[in-house]
Amino acid sequence: MLRITELLCEPQRTRTSATRSDVLSGPIATDRPVVIWNLTRRCNLHCLHCYSQSQDRAYADELTTDEGKRLIADLADYRIPMLILSGGDPLFRDDLYALGEYAQGLGLRCALSTNGTLIDAASAKRLREIGITYVGVSLDGIGPVHDRFRGMEGSFERALQGLRRCRDEGMKVGIRTALCRRILPDLPAICDLAERESVDRLYFAHLVYSGRGATLVYDDLSPEETRRALDYLVLRGIDFYRRGLPIEVTTGNNDADGVYLYLKMRDSTPEQAQRVFRILQGQRGNSSGTTLGCIDSLGQVYADPFWRHYSLGNIRERSFASIWEDTTDPIMRILKDRRHALKGRCARCRYLDLCGGNSRVRAEATTGDLWASDPGCYLSDEELGIESNGKEESRASTHASVRG
Repeated sequence: MLRITELLCEPQRTRTSATRSDVLSGPIATDRPVVIWNLTRRCNLHCLHCYSQSQDRAYADELTTDEGKRLIADLADYRIPMLILSGGDPLFRDDLYALGEYAQGLGLRCALSTNGTLIDAASAKRLREIGITYVGVSLDGIGPVHDRFRGMEGSFERALQGLRRCRDEGMKVGIRTALCRRILPDLPAICDLAERESVDRLYFAHLVYSGRGATLVYDDLSPEETRRALDYLVLRGIDFYRRGLPIEVTTGNNDADGVYLYLKMRDSTPEQAQRVFRILQGQRGNSSGTTLGCIDSLGQVYADPFWRHYSLGNIRERSFASIWEDTTDPIMRILKDRRHALKGRCARCRYLDLCGGNSRVRAEATTGDLWASDPGCYLSDEELGIESNGKEESRASTHASVRG
Protein backbone atom coordinates (compact mmCIF):
# COMPACT_ATOMS: atom_id res chain seq x y z
CA MET A 1 0.00 0.00 0.00
CA LEU A 2 1.26 3.47 -0.91
CA ARG A 3 0.35 6.06 1.74
CA ILE A 4 0.31 9.17 -0.42
CA THR A 5 -0.73 11.54 2.36
CA GLU A 6 1.95 10.41 4.80
CA LEU A 7 4.72 10.44 2.22
CA LEU A 8 3.90 13.88 0.85
CA CYS A 9 2.51 15.76 3.82
CA GLU A 10 3.59 14.19 7.09
CA PRO A 11 7.33 13.50 7.04
CA GLN A 12 7.69 13.44 10.82
CA ARG A 13 4.84 10.99 11.29
CA THR A 14 6.18 8.78 8.49
CA ARG A 15 9.65 8.64 10.07
CA THR A 16 8.20 7.55 13.39
CA SER A 17 5.48 5.28 12.02
CA ALA A 18 7.32 2.13 13.08
CA THR A 19 6.32 2.89 16.67
CA ARG A 20 2.72 3.88 15.99
CA SER A 21 -0.21 1.75 17.12
CA ASP A 22 -2.68 3.46 14.78
CA VAL A 23 -4.85 0.80 13.16
CA LEU A 24 -4.65 2.56 9.82
CA SER A 25 -0.89 2.33 9.53
CA GLY A 26 0.26 -0.18 12.09
CA PRO A 27 3.82 -1.17 12.92
CA ILE A 28 5.79 -1.08 9.67
CA ALA A 29 9.12 -2.33 11.04
CA THR A 30 8.23 -6.00 11.41
CA ASP A 31 9.19 -9.28 9.80
CA ARG A 32 5.68 -10.64 10.30
CA PRO A 33 2.94 -10.33 7.66
CA VAL A 34 -0.41 -8.65 7.88
CA VAL A 35 -2.80 -11.55 7.29
CA ILE A 36 -6.09 -11.41 5.40
CA TRP A 37 -8.43 -14.20 6.48
CA ASN A 38 -11.34 -14.84 4.14
CA LEU A 39 -13.70 -16.26 6.77
CA THR A 40 -16.24 -17.36 4.18
CA ARG A 41 -16.58 -17.40 0.43
CA ARG A 42 -20.28 -16.55 0.58
CA CYS A 43 -21.34 -13.08 -0.60
CA ASN A 44 -24.67 -11.50 -1.51
CA LEU A 45 -23.12 -9.46 -4.37
CA HIS A 46 -21.63 -10.52 -7.71
CA CYS A 47 -18.69 -8.16 -8.19
CA LEU A 48 -16.96 -7.99 -11.55
CA HIS A 49 -13.46 -8.11 -10.05
CA CYS A 50 -14.00 -10.72 -7.29
CA TYR A 51 -10.80 -12.73 -6.86
CA SER A 52 -12.61 -15.52 -4.99
CA GLN A 53 -15.52 -15.70 -7.47
CA SER A 54 -17.93 -15.68 -4.54
CA GLN A 55 -21.65 -16.44 -4.82
CA ASP A 56 -24.64 -16.16 -2.49
CA ARG A 57 -24.65 -19.78 -1.34
CA ALA A 58 -23.22 -21.89 1.43
CA TYR A 59 -19.77 -23.40 0.79
CA ALA A 60 -18.81 -26.78 2.22
CA ASP A 61 -15.91 -27.53 4.57
CA GLU A 62 -15.14 -23.98 5.66
CA LEU A 63 -13.19 -23.66 8.92
CA THR A 64 -15.32 -24.28 11.99
CA THR A 65 -15.47 -21.92 14.96
CA ASP A 66 -13.01 -24.09 16.91
CA GLU A 67 -10.64 -24.24 13.94
CA GLY A 68 -10.96 -20.48 13.56
CA LYS A 69 -10.04 -19.93 17.21
CA ARG A 70 -7.02 -22.20 16.87
CA LEU A 71 -5.95 -20.19 13.82
CA ILE A 72 -6.36 -16.91 15.73
CA ALA A 73 -4.30 -18.24 18.63
CA ASP A 74 -1.64 -19.41 16.16
CA LEU A 75 -1.48 -15.97 14.53
CA ALA A 76 -1.37 -14.22 17.90
CA ASP A 77 1.54 -16.45 19.00
CA TYR A 78 3.30 -15.60 15.73
CA ARG A 79 2.83 -11.91 16.61
CA ILE A 80 1.42 -10.74 13.30
CA PRO A 81 0.74 -6.97 13.34
CA MET A 82 -2.86 -7.23 12.15
CA LEU A 83 -5.57 -9.67 11.07
CA ILE A 84 -8.01 -8.45 8.41
CA LEU A 85 -11.32 -10.32 8.48
CA SER A 86 -12.69 -10.54 4.96
CA GLY A 87 -14.73 -12.77 2.66
CA GLY A 88 -16.90 -13.18 0.56
CA ASP A 89 -18.50 -11.04 3.16
CA PRO A 90 -17.47 -11.86 6.73
CA LEU A 91 -20.89 -10.90 8.13
CA PHE A 92 -22.28 -14.12 6.69
CA ARG A 93 -20.38 -15.96 9.44
CA ASP A 94 -22.67 -16.39 12.44
CA ASP A 95 -19.57 -16.74 14.64
CA LEU A 96 -17.91 -13.53 13.40
CA TYR A 97 -18.44 -11.79 16.74
CA ALA A 98 -17.25 -14.79 18.77
CA LEU A 99 -14.09 -14.99 16.65
CA GLY A 100 -13.46 -11.25 16.90
CA GLU A 101 -13.98 -11.29 20.63
CA TYR A 102 -11.54 -14.20 20.96
CA ALA A 103 -8.92 -12.29 18.97
CA GLN A 104 -9.46 -9.23 21.14
CA GLY A 105 -8.86 -11.32 24.24
CA LEU A 106 -5.49 -12.44 22.82
CA GLY A 107 -4.50 -8.87 22.00
CA LEU A 108 -4.65 -9.43 18.24
CA ARG A 109 -5.63 -6.30 16.32
CA CYS A 110 -8.43 -6.89 13.83
CA ALA A 111 -9.85 -4.88 10.95
CA LEU A 112 -12.84 -5.72 8.78
CA SER A 113 -13.20 -5.67 4.98
CA THR A 114 -16.82 -5.80 3.84
CA ASN A 115 -19.25 -4.77 1.13
CA GLY A 116 -21.18 -2.97 3.87
CA THR A 117 -24.66 -4.05 2.84
CA LEU A 118 -25.22 -6.37 5.83
CA ILE A 119 -24.23 -3.88 8.54
CA ASP A 120 -27.25 -2.72 10.50
CA ALA A 121 -27.17 -0.72 13.74
CA ALA A 122 -26.95 -3.81 15.94
CA SER A 123 -24.09 -5.38 14.00
CA ALA A 124 -22.14 -2.09 13.94
CA LYS A 125 -22.41 -1.94 17.73
CA ARG A 126 -21.27 -5.54 18.09
CA LEU A 127 -18.29 -4.92 15.79
CA ARG A 128 -17.17 -2.06 18.02
CA GLU A 129 -17.68 -4.14 21.15
CA ILE A 130 -15.46 -6.97 19.91
CA GLY A 131 -12.62 -4.57 19.20
CA ILE A 132 -12.90 -3.90 15.46
CA THR A 133 -11.35 -0.46 15.16
CA TYR A 134 -11.25 -0.11 11.36
CA VAL A 135 -13.87 -1.08 8.77
CA GLY A 136 -13.14 -0.86 5.04
CA VAL A 137 -16.29 -0.65 2.90
CA SER A 138 -16.16 -1.19 -0.87
CA LEU A 139 -17.67 1.62 -2.94
CA ASP A 140 -16.86 1.24 -6.62
CA GLY A 141 -18.26 4.43 -8.03
CA ILE A 142 -21.34 6.43 -7.09
CA GLY A 143 -24.93 5.14 -7.20
CA PRO A 144 -25.72 3.11 -10.34
CA VAL A 145 -22.03 2.84 -11.32
CA HIS A 146 -21.36 0.96 -8.07
CA ASP A 147 -24.57 -1.07 -8.39
CA ARG A 148 -23.64 -2.30 -11.88
CA PHE A 149 -20.08 -3.11 -10.82
CA ARG A 150 -21.29 -4.98 -7.74
CA GLY A 151 -24.23 -6.72 -9.39
CA MET A 152 -27.05 -5.54 -7.10
CA GLU A 153 -29.43 -2.64 -7.49
CA GLY A 154 -29.47 -0.50 -4.35
CA SER A 155 -26.18 -1.89 -3.04
CA PHE A 156 -24.54 1.56 -3.06
CA GLU A 157 -27.05 3.05 -0.62
CA ARG A 158 -26.95 -0.03 1.59
CA ALA A 159 -23.13 0.02 1.66
CA LEU A 160 -23.08 3.73 2.47
CA GLN A 161 -25.52 3.20 5.34
CA GLY A 162 -23.31 0.42 6.69
CA LEU A 163 -20.27 2.71 6.57
CA ARG A 164 -22.15 5.46 8.40
CA ARG A 165 -23.26 3.09 11.14
CA CYS A 166 -19.69 1.97 11.79
CA ARG A 167 -18.46 5.58 11.77
CA ASP A 168 -21.20 6.62 14.20
CA GLU A 169 -20.14 3.81 16.54
CA GLY A 170 -16.68 5.40 16.73
CA MET A 171 -14.80 3.00 14.49
CA LYS A 172 -12.42 4.30 11.84
CA VAL A 173 -13.86 3.77 8.37
CA GLY A 174 -12.43 3.64 4.88
CA ILE A 175 -13.68 3.54 1.31
CA ARG A 176 -12.15 0.86 -0.92
CA THR A 177 -12.42 1.50 -4.68
CA ALA A 178 -11.27 -0.50 -7.70
CA LEU A 179 -9.22 1.75 -9.98
CA CYS A 180 -10.45 0.96 -13.50
CA ARG A 181 -11.85 2.70 -16.55
CA ARG A 182 -15.57 2.49 -15.73
CA ILE A 183 -14.97 4.05 -12.31
CA LEU A 184 -12.46 6.72 -13.36
CA PRO A 185 -15.10 9.44 -14.02
CA ASP A 186 -16.37 9.04 -10.44
CA LEU A 187 -13.00 9.68 -8.73
CA PRO A 188 -13.84 13.32 -7.86
CA ALA A 189 -17.26 12.32 -6.51
CA ILE A 190 -15.74 9.53 -4.39
CA CYS A 191 -13.26 11.98 -2.86
CA ASP A 192 -16.09 14.47 -2.24
CA LEU A 193 -18.12 11.71 -0.59
CA ALA A 194 -15.22 10.86 1.73
CA GLU A 195 -15.10 14.49 2.85
CA ARG A 196 -18.86 14.73 3.44
CA GLU A 197 -18.98 11.46 5.37
CA SER A 198 -15.86 12.12 7.50
CA VAL A 199 -14.12 9.01 6.19
CA ASP A 200 -10.66 8.24 7.58
CA ARG A 201 -9.11 6.56 4.54
CA LEU A 202 -9.51 6.37 0.78
CA TYR A 203 -7.95 3.26 -0.75
CA PHE A 204 -7.77 2.94 -4.53
CA ALA A 205 -6.82 -0.56 -5.69
CA HIS A 206 -5.37 -1.19 -9.13
CA LEU A 207 -6.84 -4.20 -10.91
CA VAL A 208 -5.22 -7.61 -10.55
CA TYR A 209 -6.33 -10.13 -13.15
CA SER A 210 -7.51 -12.92 -10.87
CA GLY A 211 -10.81 -14.75 -10.39
CA ARG A 212 -13.65 -12.89 -12.12
CA GLY A 213 -11.22 -9.98 -12.38
CA ALA A 214 -9.29 -11.94 -15.02
CA THR A 215 -11.85 -10.71 -17.56
CA LEU A 216 -11.26 -7.04 -16.68
CA VAL A 217 -7.91 -6.64 -18.40
CA TYR A 218 -9.84 -4.72 -21.08
CA ASP A 219 -11.19 -2.34 -18.41
CA ASP A 220 -7.80 -1.57 -16.89
CA LEU A 221 -6.42 1.94 -17.17
CA SER A 222 -3.95 2.85 -19.87
CA PRO A 223 -0.60 4.27 -18.69
CA GLU A 224 -1.83 7.78 -19.46
CA GLU A 225 -5.08 7.25 -17.56
CA THR A 226 -3.16 5.80 -14.62
CA ARG A 227 -0.89 8.83 -14.46
CA ARG A 228 -3.84 11.23 -14.57
CA ALA A 229 -5.59 9.29 -11.81
CA LEU A 230 -2.48 9.32 -9.59
CA ASP A 231 -1.92 13.03 -10.22
CA TYR A 232 -5.51 13.73 -9.21
CA LEU A 233 -5.28 11.64 -6.03
CA VAL A 234 -2.03 13.38 -5.08
CA LEU A 235 -3.69 16.78 -5.45
CA ARG A 236 -6.71 15.72 -3.42
CA GLY A 237 -4.54 14.23 -0.69
CA ILE A 238 -2.53 17.45 -0.38
CA ASP A 239 -5.73 19.51 -0.40
CA PHE A 240 -7.27 17.41 2.38
CA TYR A 241 -4.15 17.83 4.47
CA ARG A 242 -3.84 21.58 3.97
CA ARG A 243 -7.45 22.07 5.00
CA GLY A 244 -6.94 20.02 8.15
CA LEU A 245 -9.09 17.08 7.04
CA PRO A 246 -7.76 13.77 8.44
CA ILE A 247 -8.48 11.76 5.26
CA GLU A 248 -5.63 9.48 4.29
CA VAL A 249 -5.29 8.86 0.53
CA THR A 250 -3.69 5.54 -0.41
CA THR A 251 -3.31 3.23 -3.41
CA GLY A 252 -2.62 -0.48 -3.65
CA ASN A 253 -1.81 -3.42 -5.95
CA ASN A 254 0.70 -1.45 -8.01
CA ASP A 255 4.12 -0.72 -6.56
CA ALA A 256 5.02 1.40 -9.58
CA ASP A 257 2.97 4.12 -7.84
CA GLY A 258 5.79 4.68 -5.36
CA VAL A 259 8.37 5.05 -8.12
CA TYR A 260 6.07 7.43 -9.99
CA LEU A 261 5.65 9.55 -6.87
CA TYR A 262 9.41 9.66 -6.29
CA LEU A 263 10.12 10.66 -9.91
CA LYS A 264 7.53 13.46 -9.74
CA MET A 265 9.23 14.87 -6.65
CA ARG A 266 12.85 14.36 -7.70
CA ASP A 267 13.30 17.61 -9.62
CA SER A 268 10.92 19.90 -7.72
CA THR A 269 11.64 18.85 -4.11
CA PRO A 270 14.86 16.76 -4.18
CA GLU A 271 15.34 16.60 -0.40
CA GLN A 272 11.81 15.34 0.18
CA ALA A 273 12.20 12.98 -2.77
CA GLN A 274 15.25 11.37 -1.16
CA ARG A 275 13.30 10.86 2.07
CA VAL A 276 10.53 9.16 0.10
CA PHE A 277 13.13 7.05 -1.74
CA ARG A 278 14.59 5.79 1.55
CA ILE A 279 11.16 4.95 2.93
CA LEU A 280 10.13 3.05 -0.19
CA GLN A 281 13.45 1.23 -0.25
CA GLY A 282 12.91 0.15 3.36
CA GLN A 283 9.45 -1.18 2.54
CA ARG A 284 10.90 -3.24 -0.36
CA GLY A 285 7.92 -2.91 -2.67
CA ASN A 286 5.61 -5.79 -3.46
CA SER A 287 4.60 -7.57 -0.26
CA SER A 288 3.36 -10.92 -1.62
CA GLY A 289 4.87 -13.71 0.44
CA THR A 290 6.74 -11.31 2.72
CA THR A 291 4.68 -8.74 4.65
CA LEU A 292 1.25 -9.75 3.35
CA GLY A 293 -0.39 -13.15 3.41
CA CYS A 294 -3.83 -14.65 2.94
CA ILE A 295 -5.80 -17.58 4.33
CA ASP A 296 -9.01 -18.71 2.65
CA SER A 297 -12.13 -20.14 4.24
CA LEU A 298 -10.82 -23.70 3.82
CA GLY A 299 -7.50 -22.93 5.56
CA GLN A 300 -5.34 -22.68 2.43
CA VAL A 301 -2.46 -20.19 2.73
CA TYR A 302 -1.56 -17.92 -0.19
CA ALA A 303 1.14 -15.36 -0.87
CA ASP A 304 -1.59 -12.73 -1.23
CA PRO A 305 -5.37 -12.76 -1.90
CA PHE A 306 -4.94 -13.03 -5.68
CA TRP A 307 -2.80 -16.22 -5.67
CA ARG A 308 -5.75 -18.65 -5.50
CA HIS A 309 -4.10 -20.94 -8.04
CA TYR A 310 -1.16 -21.77 -5.74
CA SER A 311 -1.50 -22.85 -2.11
CA LEU A 312 1.53 -22.82 0.17
CA GLY A 313 -0.10 -25.22 2.63
CA ASN A 314 -3.13 -25.62 4.89
CA ILE A 315 -3.42 -24.50 8.52
CA ARG A 316 -5.42 -27.65 9.29
CA GLU A 317 -2.18 -29.57 8.74
CA ARG A 318 0.50 -27.27 10.21
CA SER A 319 0.86 -23.86 11.76
CA PHE A 320 0.76 -20.66 9.76
CA ALA A 321 4.30 -19.83 10.90
CA SER A 322 5.70 -23.13 9.62
CA ILE A 323 4.00 -22.61 6.26
CA TRP A 324 5.05 -18.97 5.97
CA GLU A 325 8.70 -19.61 6.79
CA ASP A 326 9.04 -22.79 4.74
CA THR A 327 11.46 -21.87 1.95
CA THR A 328 11.58 -25.46 0.68
CA ASP A 329 8.51 -24.41 -1.27
CA PRO A 330 10.01 -23.22 -4.58
CA ILE A 331 7.64 -20.28 -5.07
CA MET A 332 7.91 -19.04 -1.49
CA ARG A 333 11.70 -19.28 -1.62
CA ILE A 334 11.81 -16.99 -4.65
CA LEU A 335 9.21 -14.57 -3.28
CA LYS A 336 11.41 -13.95 -0.23
CA ASP A 337 14.12 -12.68 -2.61
CA ARG A 338 12.88 -12.57 -6.18
CA ARG A 339 15.55 -10.43 -7.84
CA HIS A 340 17.40 -13.30 -9.46
CA ALA A 341 14.16 -14.74 -10.92
CA LEU A 342 12.67 -11.60 -12.49
CA LYS A 343 12.91 -11.13 -16.22
CA GLY A 344 12.55 -8.41 -18.82
CA ARG A 345 12.00 -4.80 -17.79
CA CYS A 346 11.64 -5.72 -14.11
CA ALA A 347 15.10 -7.33 -14.06
CA ARG A 348 16.72 -4.30 -15.71
CA CYS A 349 14.81 -1.59 -13.83
CA ARG A 350 16.86 0.95 -11.88
CA TYR A 351 14.14 1.08 -9.23
CA LEU A 352 13.68 -2.62 -8.54
CA ASP A 353 14.54 -1.98 -4.89
CA LEU A 354 11.50 0.30 -4.60
CA CYS A 355 8.82 -1.85 -6.25
CA GLY A 356 10.13 -5.40 -5.77
CA GLY A 357 8.97 -6.46 -9.22
CA ASN A 358 5.32 -5.55 -8.65
CA SER A 359 2.51 -8.12 -9.15
CA ARG A 360 3.53 -11.62 -10.18
CA VAL A 361 -0.12 -12.61 -10.63
CA ARG A 362 -0.64 -9.90 -13.27
CA ALA A 363 2.55 -10.98 -15.04
CA GLU A 364 1.48 -14.63 -15.15
CA ALA A 365 -2.10 -13.80 -16.19
CA THR A 366 -0.95 -11.84 -19.24
CA THR A 367 2.22 -13.71 -20.29
CA GLY A 368 1.97 -17.18 -18.77
CA ASP A 369 5.31 -16.55 -17.04
CA LEU A 370 5.25 -15.91 -13.30
CA TRP A 371 8.54 -13.99 -13.40
CA ALA A 372 7.98 -11.88 -16.51
CA SER A 373 7.58 -8.11 -16.42
CA ASP A 374 4.38 -6.88 -14.80
CA PRO A 375 2.20 -5.23 -17.48
CA GLY A 376 0.79 -3.04 -14.71
CA CYS A 377 3.97 -0.94 -14.75
CA TYR A 378 2.97 2.25 -16.55
CA LEU A 379 6.41 3.90 -16.45
CA SER A 380 8.54 4.21 -19.58
CA ASP A 381 11.91 2.58 -20.19
CA GLU A 382 13.47 6.04 -20.11
CA GLU A 383 11.98 6.83 -16.68
CA LEU A 384 13.18 3.49 -15.32
CA GLY A 385 16.69 3.81 -16.74
CA ILE A 386 16.21 0.83 -19.07
CA GLU A 387 17.85 0.52 -22.45
CA SER A 388 15.17 -1.02 -24.64
CA ASN A 389 16.20 -4.21 -26.43
CA GLY A 390 13.25 -4.07 -28.78
CA LYS A 391 12.00 -7.51 -27.74
CA GLU A 392 9.35 -6.50 -25.20
CA GLU A 393 6.05 -4.76 -25.58
CA SER A 394 5.47 -1.80 -23.33
CA ARG A 395 2.24 -1.62 -21.37
CA ALA A 396 1.02 1.12 -23.72
CA SER A 397 1.42 -1.05 -26.83
CA THR A 398 -0.15 -4.03 -25.04
CA HIS A 399 -3.21 -1.95 -24.18
CA ALA A 400 -3.44 -0.71 -27.73
CA SER A 401 -3.41 -4.25 -29.09
CA VAL A 402 -6.06 -5.67 -26.74
CA ARG A 403 -8.36 -2.71 -27.36
CA GLY A 404 -7.78 -2.71 -31.10
